[in-house]
Amino acid sequence: MARHRFDCSLRWSDMDAFGHVNNTTFFTYLEEARVDLLFVHAGESVARERLSSGIVVARHEIDYSVPLVFRPETVPIDVWVSRLGTSSFELRYQILDEGGPVYAEAATVLVPFDMVAGRPRRVSDEERAALEPFLEAS
Repeated sequence: MARHRFDCSLRWSDMDAFGHVNNTTFFTYLEEARVDLLFVHAGESVARERLSSGIVVARHEIDYSVPLVFRPETVPIDVWVSRLGTSSFELRYQILDEGGPVYAEAATVLVPFDMVAGRPRRVSDEERAALEPFLEAS
């Protein structure tokens, strides 16, 4: 298992004046997929607790391909770990339809953070073990 599938519900309020999902709303969709992967499906509870105790987004990037318009069906988002370093890791995403278009491709660099000390920290062994099943080779 490398990719995790998250089914995202569209909201009417996600639409902009041009009748498609606003570009900034895609980041909310990515956040929902990321939270589902990291805090619901990744590894043991100790790793999820460690991840949820402090992690910051260091970088986002997104490429839009096809406009996404409102529909009652969910939109699948595939998310996986593309790089797992000692002090950061990267998630990659595809917002797509099965057999249809890829609406957007994105990446997020995440850094574990010590909230008490107010500084970045290393990826723990528990976090690494929780993330490795979602690691996909380039």
